[in-house]
Amino acid sequence: MRDRIAALACALYNRGIALGDRVALISNNRLDWIAADLGILATGGVCVPIFATSAADQLEYILRDCEPKLIFVETPEAAIRVGALASHGIPIIAFDDEGPAGLKAFEASGAASYAADPKRFTHLHEAIAPDDLAVLIYTSGTTGQPKGVMLTHDNIASNAVDAWTYGLVNIPEGGVGLSVLPFAHIMEHTNMIGFIFSGLTYYVTVPDRLLADLSEARPHVMCVVPRILERVLAGIAGRARAAGGLRAKLVPWALKVGLRRAKAMIDGPPPSEGLRLEYALAQRLVLRKIRPALGLDRLCYFVSGSAPLHRDIALTFEGAGMPVCEGYGLTEASPVVSFNRVIDNRYGTAGKPIPRVMVRIADDGEILVRGPNVMKGYYKRDDSPFTPDGWLKTGDVGVLDADGYLSITDRKNELFKTSAGKFIAPSRLETAIKRSVYVSQVMIVGEARSHPAALAAPNWPLVRKELGIGEDVSGDVLAARPDVREFMRREVSAQTKELASFEQVRTVALLARELTMEDGEISPTMKIRRRVVERKYGDLIDAAYTGGAGGP
Repeated sequence: MRDRIAALACALYNRGIALGDRVALISNNRLDWIAADLGILATGGVCVPIFATSAADQLEYILRDCEPKLIFVETPEAAIRVGALASHGIPIIAFDDEGPAGLKAFEASGAASYAADPKRFTHLHEAIAPDDLAVLIYTSGTTGQPKGVMLTHDNIASNAVDAWTYGLVNIPEGGVGLSVLPFAHIMEHTNMIGFIFSGLTYYVTVPDRLLADLSEARPHVMCVVPRILERVLAGIAGRARAAGGLRAKLVPWALKVGLRRAKAMIDGPPPSEGLRLEYALAQRLVLRKIRPALGLDRLCYFVSGSAPLHRDIALTFEGAGMPVCEGYGLTEASPVVSFNRVIDNRYGTAGKPIPRVMVRIADDGEILVRGPNVMKGYYKRDDSPFTPDGWLKTGDVGVLDADGYLSITDRKNELFKTSAGKFIAPSRLETAIKRSVYVSQVMIVGEARSHPAALAAPNWPLVRKELGIGEDVSGDVLAARPDVREFMRREVSAQTKELASFEQVRTVALLARELTMEDGEISPTMKIRRRVVERKYGDLIDAAYTGGAGGP
């Protein structure tokens, strides 16, 4: 890999890439991505990672804003698509192109230069200073146009070293790590460097191959987003229901027993004799079989970030012998701010700030961050997210407890007030509702309304199975059926019944299908674009408040 990086750095230098020049990288996860990324950094160039799934308008905006001097893509077809959106004359190198415009030929030309003069590679990166720009990564654009976040070599390297030195504990020597999140996501970009820095055996996969690669890699540690954990639980429940008979009852029962036992062990009082016996039976019949069935028999812990994870979901995994260590960060902080270590994990929090990163809470509850991981600023923009004394304003609301653990309440600009004058934190309600295996996606609305409502995309296969509805019935028909609507209303209501009365959700609008990136409804980081969705499904939301049917 080091030889590949040197070859690509030399090839980029031969193409005129110099200190500060932007090079776009648009691809799914693969080893070529790592080689290209580190090759760019070794020249002093600036890597601009872009999601391969980005919508055309967002991709065009980013390319015009960052003005790359060269672009890496995955396939010749992607080269044609990107070429139509980029400025004329920008060289495009495709990983899978076997011709002169492909990675193999490009890398070979650099390898020849490197072989002729090995010192060239050393001289390239010796000229780079820690404060030089390394990565220009664009925010997901959930509330407007994406912003280019300027991260330096010191930002990225310090965060990888600090986070992984602090957080990576209880992993055996020679342990295995696995990446499934896109490298274009800052969390996985930094994780990639952390995995290499830590000396773990490192597997790289993509979502379509995850199950097969889990069985082969059998990782000790794996970084995920909450949606992956939610889908794993839904998949376990779905397979059990599909099997029918005793298994359909045993698996949900065992997971609930594991959750109850985890809560008792962590929150107290200690498990009763009855719960201990029940858990021993659940372990024997179900729980001990889940880990090897998923390829997670060696897992020491999951690391979860990027979005809130409901405590009950994390404790369900804990009860099944798969601890979840949740952390908090943002693109502007490279991204890790705080983290729960498995040795002092406090479920329901985002852990303690990592070494050299400071956190304070502003008078209005906003989380402020300072440290070597904090960005230089936004590219080509004058808006400053810093306080007068230099703290990064995260836009998140949270609290620090007496022991220094950070808890996230919500996004500051997503809080809304009902007509009764009550403030609602939508993510608090959404994470509660997503505990249900029958809910695939959910967004809470209710600004200036009498109470909050949920716009939900059901897990239609499980809903069909539960209600005995044939697979030939479309989502459009299902969303309008009174029995389906009432079932989903009860399910959503049950998940929020423990919240304050003004937070409880009793009104539900149903979507016939999941929200997608292709339709601009969710970002590449799987966050719902609230303003887009509210505009697009405004009539459906209005109908739900007035007692109308769900819809497409």
